[in-house]
Amino acid sequence: MSDPTQLTEIADSDAESGADDNERSAPKKWGIGFWIAVAWLTLVVALSALAPYLPFVDSPSEFPDLAAPSLEGPTADHWFGVNQNGDDLFSQVVNGARTSLIIGLSVMTLGFLIGGSLGLIAGFFRGKVDRVISAVVDILLAFPALVLALALIGILSGGDATLPVVILALSLLSVAPLARITRAATLSFAEREFVTAARTLGAKNGRIILREILPNVIPPMAAFALTVIALVIVAEGALAFLGLSVSSPAPTWGKLISEGRAEIEDHGHWALFPSGVMFLTILALNYMGDVLQSRGTVREGAL
Repeated sequence: MSDPTQLTEIADSDAESGADDNERSAPKKWGIGFWIAVAWLTLVVALSALAPYLPFVDSPSEFPDLAAPSLEGPTADHWFGVNQNGDDLFSQVVNGARTSLIIGLSVMTLGFLIGGSLGLIAGFFRGKVDRVISAVVDILLAFPALVLALALIGILSGGDATLPVVILALSLLSVAPLARITRAATLSFAEREFVTAARTLGAKNGRIILREILPNVIPPMAAFALTVIALVIVAEGALAFLGLSVSSPAPTWGKLISEGRAEIEDHGHWALFPSGVMFLTILALNYMGDVLQSRGTVREGAL
């Protein structure tokens, strides 16, 4: 006969194992931080998209409030204060959000279309194709990003940057890292069982890439896309400090911070409010990207 003590220990062990399995299989909660980040980004996107129709947001070309004292701090009429020209800083921050987000989304989209396609081709076909694409990617990554961006804007615009020029220059910078990341994701799926089964059934390479590889590569890349947008916003800010961001009158967060840095000791609101909004937005994008990537990793491990 079995020892009752041993039976009890086995039952307890089975119960603990079952509890661990249930804990692993239970859906992981998003967390309050994730929903705070979602709420903040929703607010920023909604304000920037609806800015032309909101009565409390001035147009970038609207005549400034000359009655307001120069560099006045936050008031009931001007929530973030005004700059030296009498422009409402809250309106400029909202309009700057629109420009910065357009740059971030456009660069992310173009970068994934070009870099993602190159990464898919390199990771799937390998061999000489992979070596050639990887060599080009390595050469692009060897250039200092900021120096390359300055050179591209100087060549494309002659120093007078426009929105399309800034988007194109930053998109070219994003191609190489996005191609490398997509290639790594493609390599992890190219030899999986479902790809081998598709080849055995006579599927062509184009169908395998579009039907088998791409749907599995998109989720991790979509999570990384949020981080890409955050990095692009920071890059635009660096260009603004060097005077090579979007030309006036279109404001960006980087331009507002650059304009206000000279008065930061005596009139800190000019630079601090745009900096705070930019910081919170980048933090929200990075946090959401980390959460989405961690959930994707957990699901893949559970398979």
